[in-house]
Amino acid sequence: MKKIALAAGLAAAVAGTASADVVFSFTNQTWTGFNFTDLSAQYGGFSGSLTGVSVNATLDASTNWTYADDLCVYVDVAPLSFGGLLQVGGFSNLQASQRMWWANGASAQAGTTVIDSVSVNAIAFSGASSDATIFVGNGYGYSGTSGTWTGSITLHGISAVPAPGAMALIGLAGLASRRRR
Repeated sequence: MKKIALAAGLAAAVAGTASADVVFSFTNQTWTGFNFTDLSAQYGGFSGSLTGVSVNATLDASTNWTYADDLCVYVDVAPLSFGGLLQVGGFSNLQASQRMWWANGASAQAGTTVIDSVSVNAIAFSGASSDATIFVGNGYGYSGTSGTWTGSITLHGISAVPAPGAMALIGLAGLASRRRR
C-alpha cells in the first residue's frame, strides 16, 4: 500500500509540473560574446507554449562593455545560428523573427540589475527532439567580451519534459507495488 502511495505521489509530482514555468538559475555564470548554454539539452526538452520570458539578474563583472541587458534568451532550431525564432536581450542582432529588449540594465558597471518580463508570440514545444532549442547567454557578440551574472530567467508557459530515467523509476515503482500483492 505504501508503494502504491509512493508511485501515485511520484506520478502526481510529474503531472503537477506540466503547467509550471521553467526557472533557470545561475550564480557567477560567465558567458563570453555569443556564448550560450543549451537549456533544451540541460532540461531534457520542453512541452507547452512559450508565451513570455522574465529575467531577474545582476551583472557581477564585465569585460569590454558587456552590459547587464546583454543577458540573452535565444530560441532557434539547433545548431545555434542566425535567424532564429526569438531573441530577448543582447545588443548584437541575431536576426530572429521576434526581437525584444529588456527594459533596463543598460550599463557595464558591476552591480547593475536587469529585471523585466516580456510577452512573446507563442512558440510551441512538444517534447520532441525536432523542437526548437532554447539558449541563454551573452548576446553581445564582439571579440573579447564577457559578462558574469547571478540570477534567474523564467520561461513562461512551458514545462521541462521529464527525463526518461525519471519516467522509468515511476514505472518501476508501479510494478513493485503490483508485484507485492
